[in-house]
Amino acid sequence: MVNLSGSLVFKDYLNFLKSKKIINHNFSLNQIQPSSVDLTLSGECYEINASFLCPVNYVRDSLKKIKIKKINLNKKFLFKKNKTFLIKLNETLNLEGNYFGMCNPKSSTGRLDIFCRTILNYSDEYEKIPLNYKGEMFIEVTSRSFDIEFQKGDSLNQMRLISNKHLYIEDKELELIHRKNFLTLDEDNKKTQPNISNGLKIGVDLSNNNQINAYVAKKNSPPLSYRKIKFHKINDFWKPLRALKGRLIIEKNKFYILKSKQKIQIPENMAGEMIPYDTGIGDFRAHYAGFFDPGFGKKFGSYAVLEVKTNEVSFLLEDGQSIARIKYELLNKKTKVLYGSNINSNYQHQSLALSKHFV
Repeated sequence: MVNLSGSLVFKDYLNFLKSKKIINHNFSLNQIQPSSVDLTLSGECYEINASFLCPVNYVRDSLKKIKIKKINLNKKFLFKKNKTFLIKLNETLNLEGNYFGMCNPKSSTGRLDIFCRTILNYSDEYEKIPLNYKGEMFIEVTSRSFDIEFQKGDSLNQMRLISNKHLYIEDKELELIHRKNFLTLDEDNKKTQPNISNGLKIGVDLSNNNQINAYVAKKNSPPLSYRKIKFHKINDFWKPLRALKGRLIIEKNKFYILKSKQKIQIPENMAGEMIPYDTGIGDFRAHYAGFFDPGFGKKFGSYAVLEVKTNEVSFLLEDGQSIARIKYELLNKKTKVLYGSNINSNYQHQSLALSKHFV
């Protein structure tokens, strides 16, 4: 039987668990999303003194050269700002039959400025799952704005698997989809003209109508517990900002949360990925958690939350300026499991939303 090409869906991941293509003896079905799987931290963790890739060897071989100390994540451990750690993930892969994939931080991870990247054996790229990969998975973690407490079982990143090849949607097809349904809406839920160029370009909302246009992370904040949801006080960690005449300067080395100018939708037969770093749009990183599941923004659209940071020079943003780009691709089959409707989704129909940890 020939596998259909495209991004896998909920049912596929269930089958992969049963057939042991994905292995984790303590796997929870809550980890399966409409077109991705949440990955989880094991208790095995190391503080390291350098980042690395493993194009010609195993992760564990390289780890020996850069390990500072081993940490037991079976109990809580505080990851101090700007210290880098390598953690083995609970999930291992045993792929066969022309499957490959990629990983990305989860939405909540990105919104906390936790820089994390998946590293695999014999892979020359971060976040890349090579074709028919078999072996362990590791995640490199650096918390850059807050001291954060993690432990075994926490989920910081997710995996999307593809059968045979990506089926990206061409611009002309995206325009047709918008005419028949919608890709973008304004705040009154009316269709807007989408900015389509090698995917869907997303503008930033710095309108004078907003009481708060952005949040910037405070330099001195108390420790944050990753497991405590709707617990931490916003004012302890974030300073709200309002744009001046539709403009906001993104200062060097500061971390900002903004939102898109338009509401977006990911149609039911597609998955989306926001490109995190696009020098054609600007020399800054505009999104850390790139996966959008099918059904995101269904019916009424949903704003995209943008995590913005520049490490080179300060950058002036203006209301409506393109700041990110979403690439759309087809799923490999129809699915009944959609974002927001069938599962417990945290950010459906969101506005300017911080991570789920704040109240």
